Amino acid sequence: MENKPFLTTRSLQPENQESPIHFLSSWLTPDKYFYRRNHFSYPVLTSKHLWLQISGNISQPRFFHLYEMISLPVKSLILPLECAGNKRAHFHPKVYGEQWEDGAISQGKWTGVPLFYLLEQTGFSKNTKEIVFEGADFGRKPNKDNMIPYRRSLPLEKALHPDTIIAYQYNNKSLDYKHGYPFRLIVPNWYGMASVKWLNKIEIIDHSFEGPFQTEDYVYYPHKNNDQESYPVTTLHVNSIIQQPLPFTVLNTGIHKIKGIAWTGKGVVTEIEVSLNNGDTWKQAVLERSNDPYAWTKWFLLWHAEKKGEYSIYVRAKDSHGRVQPLQPFWNRMGYGYNAVSKVNVKIE
Repeated sequence: MENKPFLTTRSLQPENQESPIHFLSSWLTPDKYFYRRNHFSYPVLTSKHLWLQISGNISQPRFFHLYEMISLPVKSLILPLECAGNKRAHFHPKVYGEQWEDGAISQGKWTGVPLFYLLEQTGFSKNTKEIVFEGADFGRKPNKDNMIPYRRSLPLEKALHPDTIIAYQYNNKSLDYKHGYPFRLIVPNWYGMASVKWLNKIEIIDHSFEGPFQTEDYVYYPHKNNDQESYPVTTLHVNSIIQQPLPFTVLNTGIHKIKGIAWTGKGVVTEIEVSLNNGDTWKQAVLERSNDPYAWTKWFLLWHAEKKGEYSIYVRAKDSHGRVQPLQPFWNRMGYGYNAVSKVNVKIE
């Protein structure tokens, strides 16, 4: 009987589950292995959620039904979604929040309607500044008295990008309920908090949105005890994961395949380097690319392990914008955007 991996539970209420990323080799993550990130309990959906409302600073408010959306111009994109807190468990000193290791990232094929096409139907004003997106999920934040929905905004330029879409399919099937059915905003190159699930309302505004998931959460706070020099979480950092070997594996002498994935929110991954001596020297890994511009890059290096002993394997990715994974992470109070050089320790016997 074939052994299969499972999600790793971080919490059950709300449900937060980590993808078994170290054991997945396909370009597209199956629904059942896609990581789950929630702030509230799953919403109770009714027939009204098959309608997507667009309102606000526009001349023609609109409702789009799921069946109408399926008939509109379509676009498909293969791209990863990464939780901003992915790898939070690796920060030192430790920070509060879900202690994600490497698996708060998954990749799939998203199909839907470009957002700009829908906005063009509404006659939005020239003084529009941001677009606000509201999901059907709601609850009470620890520091708030009232029940609130999950709401976030995008600047107009990002909202109008031709690859910002309202998805209704994942891997050529209807969106799974736990991943946002019937509509999910997909924002390429940004961390996953921007890709609002169970999307049911879009509002066009002429000012800056200041909801708690915009101005309190998903903000980099570089200092432990004050909010000075803070700025919003947006674009994915260049990053990588060592899928195999696993940390603290014991291996025999011989040839071993070190492999993993790398991704970036700017341009493409251009280089993967592997070090077997704590970063003193580096070797070029072999890249396996997809034709899809946003997709992650697979990589591998064949290691001839001839001497017994303990080894630290370091991996760093570089992208076409000159960004490189740093040796030390950028520590921030809420533990977002970890992208330090990937490391695993192994022993050769």
